[in-house]
Amino acid sequence: MADFSEQLKQLPDLPGVYLMKDKSGEIIYVGKAISLKKRVRQYFQASGNHSPKVASMVMNIKDFEYIIVNNEVEALVLEANLIKRNKPKYNILLRDDKQYPYIKVTVQERYPRVLKTRQIEKDGAKYFGPYPSATAVNEAIEIFQRTFPIRNCRLNLDKEGQRFKPCLNYHIGRCLGPCRGNVDEALYNEMIDKVLDFLNLKDDSIVKMLEEKMQRASQELNFEAAASFRDQIQALTTLHVKQRVDTASNVEQDVIAMARGVEEVVVQVYFIRDGKIVGREHYIMEDSYIEDRSEIMEAFVKQFYMGASYIPKELLLEVALEDNDSIQKWLSGMRGSKVSIQVPSKGEKSQLIRMAKENALEMLNKYGDKFLRKHRENLKALEELQINLGLEDRPERLEAFDISNISGIGSVGSMVVFEKGEPKKSDYRRFRIRSFSTPDDYGSMAEVLERRFLRGLADKEGEESIKNKNGFSLLPDIIMIDGGKGQVNRVQSLLDQMGVDIPVCGMVKDQFHKTRGLIYNNEEISFDKDSLAFKLVYRIQEEAHRFAISYHRSLRTKDMFRSELDGIPGIGEKRKVELLKHFQSISKIKEATLEELCEVKGMNVRAAESVLAHFRKKEE
Repeated sequence: MADFSEQLKQLPDLPGVYLMKDKSGEIIYVGKAISLKKRVRQYFQASGNHSPKVASMVMNIKDFEYIIVNNEVEALVLEANLIKRNKPKYNILLRDDKQYPYIKVTVQERYPRVLKTRQIEKDGAKYFGPYPSATAVNEAIEIFQRTFPIRNCRLNLDKEGQRFKPCLNYHIGRCLGPCRGNVDEALYNEMIDKVLDFLNLKDDSIVKMLEEKMQRASQELNFEAAASFRDQIQALTTLHVKQRVDTASNVEQDVIAMARGVEEVVVQVYFIRDGKIVGREHYIMEDSYIEDRSEIMEAFVKQFYMGASYIPKELLLEVALEDNDSIQKWLSGMRGSKVSIQVPSKGEKSQLIRMAKENALEMLNKYGDKFLRKHRENLKALEELQINLGLEDRPERLEAFDISNISGIGSVGSMVVFEKGEPKKSDYRRFRIRSFSTPDDYGSMAEVLERRFLRGLADKEGEESIKNKNGFSLLPDIIMIDGGKGQVNRVQSLLDQMGVDIPVCGMVKDQFHKTRGLIYNNEEISFDKDSLAFKLVYRIQEEAHRFAISYHRSLRTKDMFRSELDGIPGIGEKRKVELLKHFQSISKIKEATLEELCEVKGMNVRAAESVLAHFRKKEE
């Protein structure tokens, strides 16, 4: 163990946060203290009373830092932020196992939108959920947009007097077109209020309207339409499912209980609003080291509510928190009014805790072995990869890059991230290639890697604005690129110039365009096709390719829409919209006769002939 006697003498007797680091300078633990002097010294006392976790951590500490704050609450907030940002090895970490979707209503905007999201942000919007069915959420949003002509574009309409060219939704009656600048805000907000009333369980007029349409369609023997309305009603009903508890009081509570497995903890949260359980969600806590139940619950509460957009009046917990007063003050400050944390032992609240506990146990019994088996397989795959490549440490974070284009047109790059063997989609990134208009996969890959690491290195130097915007601050343990020796050497040379010391592997394919192995240090590393390491590399390569192709396809679709009709003499925006409304697709427009084109609203013979001439010329 390193000698910290001089550093320990200089510790202040003040509240703050301390950061323990390993030999590579990585933060392995973040903690808070009322007195930094007393708390940090405890780790380095010659005592056999340390828990296995602390003993293991202390053996790996090669340096530590501390940050002084004004009080306990500030220490708590800073600790939670640093844990969330750095994900230290020895802290208990909340990881998303299954991120249920929310419905977001952007009430902070002029002319609000209704969206699906899996991330809650402090942006002033209203969030509803979480909902267990993503399909029901998608269908519900589609119903709202069909029922009410509200916008779904991303235009910034907050400034009055702005005018934009309306999109296709306006022309086909699916949007009032607030982008045109002449839509009554009060009328628009009435529609949003009806959506909010439905989501707040205050009004079900939308469901009644659909039921009437279903009945009418059934009476007219239009059973296909009736079935469609039935499915829509079912989707909305899924959002309004009443849970088995309906409390008498008009309270807002989150009920939290846990169940522990061998290496994981399942935490069950029930969301109670207006006395009714309106949603529930389970979370997985990584618990590789033996921890006190109170410590696990405290770690969950801090990490979960750090990113929450809404704090209820009451938290009902299965176990008491050691730092209950500070956390209560912190939550009250975020809510703007008092938040009460309780550990009920009897009565109705105790029954809620028992129900949450039962569900956490059921979730653990149902999926616990699956979680554990998957986790162990991922670690074994990474260990196999470490051995095959001859790496000093087991890699934790892998980043893979791929390039997609058709004959060099519209080249794009993808970056996918795997942490501990699982995709981390929040860190995926896409790049439009700027430097090349002709095919150059080597140059395109070098451009993507250069842009990625320029931002990452800037983050390491503390440029907060870049970090917040791009999220490249975490650097990988291994870089994987789609390509052979030439690609790898080009990228390796670039990284050497940038001072980036990270292993680079090329993912090579066989004649069937399937993963064959890795190129590393100018040699091909072969894997047993049944090995976990090979399966992991295969998954990573396929995911990088899928992500690049999906981005390229989306851009290509937009380009195709712009190029097929734009530029035809006599065909402006209005005629283009009318053509698409009438024929429904570009292919049908190409097949249309002169007479059929003239039937379109706003078209004359001259314009129709122009369309025919344009597509004949393209065929020639």
